[in-house]
Amino acid sequence: MSEIIELAGVGVTAGETPILRDVSVRLDARRIAVIGANGSGKSTFARLLNGLVAPSAGRVHVHGMDVARQARQVRERVGFVFTNPDAQILMPTPAEDLALSLKGSGLSRREVAERVREELARHGLAAHAHQPAYSLSGGQKQLLALVSVLIRAPRLIVADEPTTLLDLGNARRMADLLIDGIDAQAVIATHDLELAARCDVALRFEGGRLVEVGEPGAVIARYRAEFAAR
Repeated sequence: MSEIIELAGVGVTAGETPILRDVSVRLDARRIAVIGANGSGKSTFARLLNGLVAPSAGRVHVHGMDVARQARQVRERVGFVFTNPDAQILMPTPAEDLALSLKGSGLSRREVAERVREELARHGLAAHAHQPAYSLSGGQKQLLALVSVLIRAPRLIVADEPTTLLDLGNARRMADLLIDGIDAQAVIATHDLELAARCDVALRFEGGRLVEVGEPGAVIARYRAEFAAR
């Protein structure tokens, strides 16, 4: 299945308020940054890609699937990482949380336990496997939230402001993992322009419209210049 994301004439409204207007784009890059000011529409765009938000107009296709018509298949293929990991961590401990992610995978209990051990070790969380999740640091929580998505081996990761609540060191670690450490396509909605600059392509939203798509360095430079001129 091709790793193409395509939106055609997509609009999103909340009541009578337009959130996104007439967004059309075709993307096949591996690392896709989505930038823009608060309220620009970038998070809504991200949430369209796995059906968390439904379009009011137009169509959204992800990896050959119509998101509106094939919601279950899309959610099997697309993993979503929220800004706040507390909204995503559902179980008392990291080991239990990762095991929950594998529910319905068809793996035996022993196979689930082994996969959980492998992923916790791979990402430096093995020592915290049975620690109360609430007691993890912010960086550890965000890492656990990402690993709970990765363990299902999705082909697309959508991350909505994954570094916003992190200190500099943990933000860099999360950025490194998203850019170089995952075997999947990634869409990253972010205010972190250094992270955006490491992507293959950048989309810029403003006022609910997609105003620019291009090489990240050039898109970011114009974004900075426009803000400096205000």
